[in-house]
Amino acid sequence: MSRRMSRMDHRMSRIRLYPSGKEVECLHGDTVLSALEKAGYALPNNCRAGACGECRVKVKSGSFDQGMVLDMALSPEHRAEGYGLMCMAKPISEVLEIEWGTEDAKPKLFPPRENVYFVVTDRIMRTPRILELVVKPLGAPVRYWPGQNMMIGDASAGAPPRCYSIANAPRADGELSFHITRADGGATSAWLHDKVAVGDLIKLSGAYGTFIGDPSVDTPVLCLAAGSGLAPILALAEAALRRNFRHPVTLMFSARTETDIYCKGMMAWWAAKHPRFEFRPTLTRTAAVSDCLHGRIPALLPQLFPDLSGHSIFVAGTPEFVEDCVKAAQALGAKPEFIHTEGYFDQQGPEVVPADRLVT
Repeated sequence: MSRRMSRMDHRMSRIRLYPSGKEVECLHGDTVLSALEKAGYALPNNCRAGACGECRVKVKSGSFDQGMVLDMALSPEHRAEGYGLMCMAKPISEVLEIEWGTEDAKPKLFPPRENVYFVVTDRIMRTPRILELVVKPLGAPVRYWPGQNMMIGDASAGAPPRCYSIANAPRADGELSFHITRADGGATSAWLHDKVAVGDLIKLSGAYGTFIGDPSVDTPVLCLAAGSGLAPILALAEAALRRNFRHPVTLMFSARTETDIYCKGMMAWWAAKHPRFEFRPTLTRTAAVSDCLHGRIPALLPQLFPDLSGHSIFVAGTPEFVEDCVKAAQALGAKPEFIHTEGYFDQQGPEVVPADRLVT
């Protein structure tokens, strides 16, 4: 299969997704990644310059101009096996067929990796009960979709592995951030809060989970979070804003008191950089203060969003919070297929994903 041609004889190509057979138009000069994003299919990506390898995909048939990419991002072995970096790849055949998703075009997940070594590079107390833990891998970055989680723990230290959502979109250096709530009687959260220090070497496994509905769909997006449920929402929102998402993205965050609202600086930066982004914190235990609403999110939604029939909804928090928000959103017309949820149960292990949902 030819990878390069000197010129292109047509002005538009079609990208066919395998195995669903769905097709996306790609204008002359557009990359596969940009064409997919315009159509609402967002591949994981980071550098958008052929340097990180996050958007590596196998091409089934057709020709494309790969452009200049680094061998560290796309090795000669991967090239020989038919892989390409979609952030730089430009179709030069009428049809370019790529492996993406399942028979209904849902994205496939990357196979989880077990016991990957990470170094703790930072610890930040975001609230009296929520610790932000930042880690970097010793080896290759873990590939994941925004919204997924990792297993963290050390059984030998009395800390059974538990699932914690990744709080940032994928980055070239593989850095991961987690928001750890100190749980009453929770051995693992206590270990992370009280024992794990900057410079420590810890083992993580993953990524797991299917809370990966990406805000690249062609609708306004409403994100609802409570407590450390903010973590996967931040990863999803960051991924969308990084792509200059053209629709409004509203993030409502429920907190008991003002001291429980965190990531204010990042929210202010996002709002300044992305005019379509809005952060709406609300307090449930104390009266409203400047820039904050008062009350529970389900009760506030009818005032703020009387019609949610055209929105994509992402909800993360306790199971009770998620259930109440979903009921409120559906009462305002939100479509079930556009509602994505992540409820935090007392998890003993990661969600098991069928083999046909994994990238081979």
